[in-house]
Amino acid sequence: MPRRLNLPESVSAANATTGARLIAPSAERNAAAITEALASIAPATGCALELASGTGQHIVGFARSMPGLTWRPSEVDPVRAASIDAYVMEAALANLHPPLELDATAPGWGARHGGQALIVLINLLHLVSTRESQVLISEAAAALATGGRIAIYGPFLRDGATTSEGDAQFDASLRAQDPEIGYKDVLGVSNMLQEAGLSPPNILKMPANNL
Repeated sequence: MPRRLNLPESVSAANATTGARLIAPSAERNAAAITEALASIAPATGCALELASGTGQHIVGFARSMPGLTWRPSEVDPVRAASIDAYVMEAALANLHPPLELDATAPGWGARHGGQALIVLINLLHLVSTRESQVLISEAAAALATGGRIAIYGPFLRDGATTSEGDAQFDASLRAQDPEIGYKDVLGVSNMLQEAGLSPPNILKMPANNL
């Protein structure tokens, strides 16, 4: 079994609906903006892997908006994997497959899931340690096909600082619960990407101070 990510309950909350499906309010709020931004940079065809898919709310929209890609969600938590599976079954899209059991912060998965035209990561880097972020990015780079892309979304530090009082409070609350997690700096993540053999990132500004 892969290691389960030890996410603080206050930042990983999702509400039950019918059956196994969960709804995370933050996923509802940012889904349209993320889908639009992702569609603008995604390759037209190939395999697309979402890491740490959470409730499964986002990937259904991705599969509908980018039908040329074959989408595969992944998750390490069995309750959330069941939620993803419920969304996938309800959507019944030919280009959307059931979730993989995958810990994105564990070494070795990149070689097992190679050939990805696109890898997507949403709202996870601030919930794991710097070392786990390095492993995740290194493994993602190993899983990409030649010319493949990785898209990372979430809140980040700029020049070592948050950009709003709300972000400062959220970052402080994360570090209070686990001093190894918290917002990562944009420059630091860019360095991780380039150390993994990827090109410098194209940074897009998103709603609510996210990138």
